[in-house]
Amino acid sequence: MKSKNILFVLALSLGMFATSCSNDDNEGETIIPLAGKYNLSQTGTIVNGQEVLVDAPQNQSGCSRDYLELKLSNAAVIGDYNGESCALTQTEGTYVRSHNDLTITIGNTSSVSDIMNLTNKELKLKDKTTGVITVYTR
Repeated sequence: MKSKNILFVLALSLGMFATSCSNDDNEGETIIPLAGKYNLSQTGTIVNGQEVLVDAPQNQSGCSRDYLELKLSNAAVIGDYNGESCALTQTEGTYVRSHNDLTITIGNTSSVSDIMNLTNKELKLKDKTTGVITVYTR
Protein backbone atom coordinates (compact mmCIF):
# COMPACT_ATOMS: atom_id res chain seq x y z
CA MET A 1 0.00 0.00 0.00
CA LYS A 2 2.85 2.38 0.85
CA SER A 3 4.50 1.73 -2.51
CA LYS A 4 1.26 2.63 -4.34
CA ASN A 5 1.05 5.92 -2.40
CA ILE A 6 4.68 6.71 -3.16
CA LEU A 7 4.13 5.96 -6.85
CA PHE A 8 1.00 8.12 -6.87
CA VAL A 9 2.82 11.05 -5.24
CA LEU A 10 5.76 10.62 -7.62
CA ALA A 11 3.47 10.53 -10.68
CA LEU A 12 1.56 13.57 -9.43
CA SER A 13 4.80 15.49 -8.85
CA LEU A 14 6.11 14.65 -12.31
CA GLY A 15 2.80 15.71 -13.87
CA MET A 16 2.85 19.04 -12.07
CA PHE A 17 6.48 19.60 -13.08
CA ALA A 18 5.75 18.81 -16.72
CA THR A 19 2.79 21.20 -16.89
CA SER A 20 4.73 24.02 -15.21
CA CYS A 21 7.41 23.90 -17.92
CA SER A 22 6.21 25.42 -21.16
CA ASN A 23 7.60 26.54 -24.48
CA ASP A 24 7.82 30.34 -24.65
CA ASP A 25 6.41 31.02 -28.11
CA ASN A 26 5.75 34.73 -27.67
CA GLU A 27 9.38 35.76 -28.38
CA GLY A 28 9.45 38.66 -25.95
CA GLU A 29 5.88 39.72 -26.66
CA THR A 30 4.13 41.04 -23.61
CA ILE A 31 0.91 39.40 -22.43
CA ILE A 32 -0.57 42.55 -20.88
CA PRO A 33 -3.88 43.37 -22.63
CA LEU A 34 -3.50 46.18 -25.16
CA ALA A 35 -7.08 47.46 -25.03
CA GLY A 36 -7.58 50.52 -22.84
CA LYS A 37 -7.44 54.30 -22.71
CA TYR A 38 -3.98 55.86 -22.66
CA ASN A 39 -3.18 59.51 -21.94
CA LEU A 40 -0.44 61.11 -24.02
CA SER A 41 2.50 61.75 -21.72
CA GLN A 42 5.84 62.13 -23.54
CA THR A 43 7.37 62.14 -27.01
CA GLY A 44 10.94 61.94 -28.22
CA THR A 45 13.56 60.07 -30.21
CA ILE A 46 16.80 58.22 -29.75
CA VAL A 47 19.88 60.46 -29.92
CA ASN A 48 23.35 58.88 -29.81
CA GLY A 49 21.83 55.64 -28.52
CA GLN A 50 19.93 57.35 -25.68
CA GLU A 51 16.19 57.96 -25.43
CA VAL A 52 15.42 61.66 -25.21
CA LEU A 53 11.84 62.22 -24.05
CA VAL A 54 10.03 65.47 -23.26
CA ASP A 55 6.53 66.27 -22.07
CA ALA A 56 4.26 65.95 -25.09
CA PRO A 57 3.92 69.39 -26.72
CA GLN A 58 0.63 68.21 -28.27
CA ASN A 59 -1.01 68.51 -24.84
CA GLN A 60 -2.38 72.03 -24.63
CA SER A 61 -1.74 73.81 -21.35
CA GLY A 62 -4.86 73.97 -19.15
CA CYS A 63 -6.62 71.15 -21.04
CA SER A 64 -6.94 67.46 -20.35
CA ARG A 65 -4.22 65.37 -21.96
CA ASP A 66 -4.76 64.06 -25.47
CA TYR A 67 -5.38 60.32 -25.54
CA LEU A 68 -5.39 57.10 -27.51
CA GLU A 69 -8.16 54.61 -26.80
CA LEU A 70 -7.84 51.06 -28.12
CA LYS A 71 -11.09 49.14 -27.82
CA LEU A 72 -11.64 45.38 -27.69
CA SER A 73 -13.47 45.67 -31.02
CA ASN A 74 -10.16 46.84 -32.62
CA ALA A 75 -11.50 50.38 -32.91
CA ALA A 76 -8.98 53.14 -32.23
CA VAL A 77 -10.02 56.59 -31.01
CA ILE A 78 -7.60 59.52 -30.88
CA GLY A 79 -8.75 62.34 -28.60
CA ASP A 80 -7.33 65.83 -29.10
CA TYR A 81 -8.14 68.72 -26.76
CA ASN A 82 -7.48 72.15 -28.25
CA GLY A 83 -8.47 75.80 -28.35
CA GLU A 84 -9.32 78.14 -25.49
CA SER A 85 -12.35 76.04 -24.59
CA CYS A 86 -10.31 72.79 -24.69
CA ALA A 87 -12.75 71.39 -27.23
CA LEU A 88 -12.39 67.65 -27.76
CA THR A 89 -11.96 66.36 -31.30
CA GLN A 90 -12.16 62.58 -31.67
CA THR A 91 -10.80 60.77 -34.71
CA GLU A 92 -11.80 57.16 -35.15
CA GLY A 93 -10.11 54.33 -36.98
CA THR A 94 -8.92 50.79 -36.38
CA TYR A 95 -5.88 49.05 -34.96
CA VAL A 96 -4.24 45.67 -35.43
CA ARG A 97 -1.61 44.09 -33.24
CA SER A 98 0.80 41.56 -34.70
CA HIS A 99 3.29 40.37 -32.09
CA ASN A 100 5.00 43.59 -30.94
CA ASP A 101 3.82 45.69 -33.90
CA LEU A 102 0.84 48.02 -33.61
CA THR A 103 -0.77 49.33 -36.81
CA ILE A 104 -3.26 52.18 -36.45
CA THR A 105 -5.31 53.12 -39.50
CA ILE A 106 -7.22 56.40 -39.70
CA GLY A 107 -8.99 56.84 -43.03
CA ASN A 108 -6.48 55.86 -45.74
CA THR A 109 -3.43 56.50 -43.56
CA SER A 110 -1.72 53.77 -41.54
CA SER A 111 1.16 54.01 -39.11
CA VAL A 112 3.11 51.04 -37.83
CA SER A 113 4.84 51.23 -34.47
CA ASP A 114 6.98 48.89 -32.42
CA ILE A 115 5.55 48.29 -28.94
CA MET A 116 8.64 49.13 -26.87
CA ASN A 117 6.92 48.74 -23.51
CA LEU A 118 3.46 47.67 -22.42
CA THR A 119 2.59 47.45 -18.74
CA ASN A 120 -0.54 48.03 -16.69
CA LYS A 121 0.52 51.70 -16.46
CA GLU A 122 2.37 52.50 -19.70
CA LEU A 123 2.33 52.02 -23.47
CA LYS A 124 5.51 53.12 -25.25
CA LEU A 125 5.51 53.11 -29.05
CA LYS A 126 8.26 53.79 -31.61
CA ASP A 127 7.08 54.71 -35.10
CA LYS A 128 8.81 52.41 -37.58
CA THR A 129 9.00 55.12 -40.26
CA THR A 130 9.95 58.26 -38.33
CA GLY A 131 11.57 56.77 -35.21
CA VAL A 132 9.46 59.03 -33.00
CA ILE A 133 8.80 57.56 -29.55
CA THR A 134 5.43 58.22 -27.93
CA VAL A 135 4.70 57.36 -24.29
CA TYR A 136 1.14 56.96 -23.06
CA THR A 137 0.06 56.32 -19.47
CA ARG A 138 -3.14 54.78 -18.09
